[in-house]
Amino acid sequence: MKCRDKLTPLEYHVMFERGTEPPFSSPLNGEKRKGIFSCKCCGTPLFSWSAKFDSGTGWPSFFEPISSEVVEEEVDRSYGMVRREVHCKRCGAHLGHLFEDGPPPTGLRYCINGLSLNFEPV
Repeated sequence: MKCRDKLTPLEYHVMFERGTEPPFSSPLNGEKRKGIFSCKCCGTPLFSWSAKFDSGTGWPSFFEPISSEVVEEEVDRSYGMVRREVHCKRCGAHLGHLFEDGPPPTGLRYCINGLSLNFEPV
């Protein structure tokens, strides 16, 4: 089954047309249970609950991925800014952006669209 066939039009827009969900719209923003956040398209485990924090931005935020092998970055020059866009390394789905204003130990903030993620509690 192709990703497009299992995603809503909005999910597809966010993940493959580089869209952004409205802030504070994802239930995953407030998710606090132990578990794994995976790519909604291909199922790759991306982020652990233990790296999640409340950034106050309105999107699920993490200070590191499960592994450096599961995400890749690309320069995003849209909207007159220069940002680091984050993709799922396996399927190429747009996840969100990476900023250098996160908490220790990394100082990074992976600002991720909740529509790009599935959550599996453990």
